[in-house]
Amino acid sequence: MKRRGGFTLMELMVALALVAMVLIGLNSFIFSMSELWGRGRDWRLFDQHARAVTRFLERELRVASLPPAVASGQASVEVREVEVQFGRREELLTFGLREGSRILEWPERPLPDVWCALEVRRGEGLVLYWQSALEERFDDDPPREMVLTPLVTEIAYDYFDAEFNRWETEDAFRTSDDRELETPSRIRLTFTYRDETIVTVVPLPLFGEGLPPF
Repeated sequence: MKRRGGFTLMELMVALALVAMVLIGLNSFIFSMSELWGRGRDWRLFDQHARAVTRFLERELRVASLPPAVASGQASVEVREVEVQFGRREELLTFGLREGSRILEWPERPLPDVWCALEVRRGEGLVLYWQSALEERFDDDPPREMVLTPLVTEIAYDYFDAEFNRWETEDAFRTSDDRELETPSRIRLTFTYRDETIVTVVPLPLFGEGLPPF
C-alpha cells in the first residue's frame, strides 16, 4: 500500500510551535542588542560631551593667558569675589578674554575685554558669567550668565604641595596665611549622566615672567 503524503495535524502544530519559539528568541535577541547599543551610544555621546566642554575651557583659558591678552607677569587666571547676582557674592575662578568668545550672545554688537567667571550651581550645571569692561554699567549691573553644560555636578580644585611633592584636591579655594585667596593649578569637573560619572581635569595656565610654555 502507498503511504499517503502530507503532514498530520500534530506535526503541523509541533512545527508551528518550533517556529514561534525561534521567532520569540530572535526578537528577544534583537531587542536586547538594540538596548545594549542604545546604552553604548548614550555613553559615547556623554563621553564626547564631557571631552568637548573640557577642551573648550582649556582653549579659552589658554587664549586668556597669551600675549597680548595679558602683560608679562600679570595674572591671567585668578580667584576673586564676584557679585554674580544682586546681593549675592561668590568666590569664583575668573579670567579675561580680550576678544570675547564665539559662544557669547550679545544683545547688540560684541564688545572686547570680556571678564568671565565659572560656578557650578546645584541643579543647573556649570555656569559661565561674563561681562565686558567697556559696558557703561559694568560696575552696576550683574554679569550675564550662560549654562555651559547641565551635566557638571561638582567642581574641585587641585593645589600642588611643593614641600611634599604631591597634588591635593580641595572642595573650596585655599587661603594663604594673610587670608588671600590662592588660585589652584587645576580644576576638576565631575560630569554626571544617569548612573555614569566622568571626571576631567582642566589645567590652569598660570604664568609669571616670559611667554607661557606651550
